[in-house]
Amino acid sequence: MPTKKRIIVQGGDRFYERISVHLAPSEMDVEQSASVSDTVRKINAQSETYGLMLIDMDEKSGSGLKLLNSLQRSNLDIPVIALAAHGTVDGAVEAMRCGAVDYLVEPVSQEMLQTSVERYMKHNKTGLKSSGGKDRSVKTKDIITDDPSFKKVLDLARRVAPSDATVLIRGESGSGKELLAYYIHKHSRRFGKSYVAVNCAALPENLAESELFGYEKGAFTGAAARKTGKFELADNGTLLLDEISELPLPLQAKLLRCIQEREVDRVGGTKPIPVDVRIIAVSNVDLKQKVLEGQFREDLFFRLNVIPVAIPPLRNRRGDISLLAEHFLAFHSRRNNREIMRPSAEAIDILKRRYWKGNVRELENVIERAVMLADGVQLLPEHLILDEEDDESESDFTVRAGVSVREMEEKLIFATLKEVGNNRTMAAKMLGVSIRTLRNKLNEYKHREVQVNI
Repeated sequence: MPTKKRIIVQGGDRFYERISVHLAPSEMDVEQSASVSDTVRKINAQSETYGLMLIDMDEKSGSGLKLLNSLQRSNLDIPVIALAAHGTVDGAVEAMRCGAVDYLVEPVSQEMLQTSVERYMKHNKTGLKSSGGKDRSVKTKDIITDDPSFKKVLDLARRVAPSDATVLIRGESGSGKELLAYYIHKHSRRFGKSYVAVNCAALPENLAESELFGYEKGAFTGAAARKTGKFELADNGTLLLDEISELPLPLQAKLLRCIQEREVDRVGGTKPIPVDVRIIAVSNVDLKQKVLEGQFREDLFFRLNVIPVAIPPLRNRRGDISLLAEHFLAFHSRRNNREIMRPSAEAIDILKRRYWKGNVRELENVIERAVMLADGVQLLPEHLILDEEDDESESDFTVRAGVSVREMEEKLIFATLKEVGNNRTMAAKMLGVSIRTLRNKLNEYKHREVQVNI
């Protein structure tokens, strides 16, 4: 008889009972541990028998973080899933910094817990101690934010996730569109089923149709066997269509029919095949503009734009920069077997002044480089390698000798409006004037071609 996988649970009786009930259908032994010292003792004594640990982060004693820190000091390579009934961004960041591979907010469904458990069991089934530079971290698909505007986006995403409505996510490159798509899938009834991502820009035009819809054996020269397309692979699950604007026009018509009819026609096939797929489309360009330019079908745009979601760029949520910097520092420190680094106030100030054309992806690259360059546990300004052309001082707003104060005032106002996505209220706050004053200034300039939002 094969030995069952063992899970150790650190928490009170109610927490243990709830976990045991959720995991009862699985082939796993769930064992309770009474205290931090008892857990560490068991792991040290029988590390090869445990494949995973679940921790209650809500105990008033703070035993969850104590245990995570103890595991790090002992260099024990056992995946830890942290659960919290009162989850916070700070709590998630701290748990991940201390080595947790996942952070779940209760009440958690049985399906979600089992999926997380099975996922991380795959990464470590023995619990053996780490060696050398082994990466004991598992990169998760968490969204970290404390920004009010982004929280509204996440709230909308959670509300629409249980439905099958098509979602169109718009945002700049590197802003987290793919993460938001997975976030929607994670909170949907399809979580645990297929999640298939397709980069439409990377599909060769002559192969795009067969990649999406598949083909039959003998459909063309070289088709030696039947190929299952992405739609069929995503059946009962979610299909992410990334960079949807790059899809060729002829294929857009076939995609529209597939979405409307909920069936696909394989290349060389004789009959349609029904599919049950939830579509999430992603674009870093304005599809409305693409429609006006004749590069995107209007009927497909309306079919995709059922639930439009826009992600604010990083420069419009500067409060997240320090949170993300700390998260990436912790992640890349663990990944490179370094002590967990913390940012200095001076380094954070420099990061907050950046324009961040590449958004969160660019910030992570900067932090990863800094971890390689740093020789201590603190991130300092000299560890930051930044492209000069991305400084805010190099933005559209520049000061030149001989320009009148009135002209500079006008340029400053419009540069600020551009920075905040033409939101007058936010621009007035940044400029330190009333909304009425800003409105009067705009009327004075009579820039009628510039559209702004009240």
